[in-house]
Amino acid sequence: MTFTAEHPLRIGTRSSPLALAQAEMTGEALVAAYGWDEHAVVLVPMLSSGDKVQDRPLAEIGGKALWTKELERALIDGDIDIAVHSMKDVETVRHEAFTIAAMLPRADVRDRLIGALSIAALPENALVGTSSPRRAAQLKALRPDLRTAVIRGNVATRLAKIEAREFDATLLAAAGLDRLDMSDTGSAISTNEMLPAASQGAVGIDCLSANAEMVALLSAINHADTFACVMAERAFLAALGGTCQSPVAAQATIEAGQVMLRGEILSEDGSERHAGTSDDPAALAAELLACASPELKALFAA
Repeated sequence: MTFTAEHPLRIGTRSSPLALAQAEMTGEALVAAYGWDEHAVVLVPMLSSGDKVQDRPLAEIGGKALWTKELERALIDGDIDIAVHSMKDVETVRHEAFTIAAMLPRADVRDRLIGALSIAALPENALVGTSSPRRAAQLKALRPDLRTAVIRGNVATRLAKIEAREFDATLLAAAGLDRLDMSDTGSAISTNEMLPAASQGAVGIDCLSANAEMVALLSAINHADTFACVMAERAFLAALGGTCQSPVAAQATIEAGQVMLRGEILSEDGSERHAGTSDDPAALAAELLACASPELKALFAA
């Protein structure tokens, strides 16, 4: 399977600046792997439902599928050959018609705090903009006085809201800021202070499961360690029955050739928090749920 300027590989992507940057990274990786002409790949930007609705949390309007369904439909319709996603935005349970065939090398998994040098440095009763149940719960676990409210929009929009003092602070993924050449924006938060979201910092390349040639082609740009770690984190979410409303964090790393997973579940107000480490995602999920109160368990469907 060869692509040329006359018959280019069509890469589906959301139209946000970050999504476009990640799609460009994917195209560059394929061009480098196969020695194609740089015009042998083209981006096909699309506006997702998640981009259209900016005033409500994702959980209220359809969850993570809002970031991916337009791209999945384009794959089925043959309008694109592959789709590029932030793995954090990909539903844990997917239709068998689609497969994540490759992942690019993972970037910084940490969150960055915008508006203060550290969580401890935030003013008392500060208002932090976040649409993430994980971030809200972790913040309140660390600082029960903090208030949180929904903030939506792309990186530039969120930064503008901090500049306008609509919020005292917000949190953004370090990986996204780095990919937008904004590495000097915000203060990185240690993963020991705030464990990241499952799949944070990872970019996945999606295609039709039935397209064996495309699956094989994409294998050339797959970063095996990233793939193994992200799949372990996604298995942890699946075992928990977590949704985009569930305050849950996970980070897998490769240690002595083995995937080791840190996981954490929290109550919405951060008052209850259970964490652990294991090489077995399902066992870790069961261990944390066994410690949880009925109220916390109710946030998960397992």
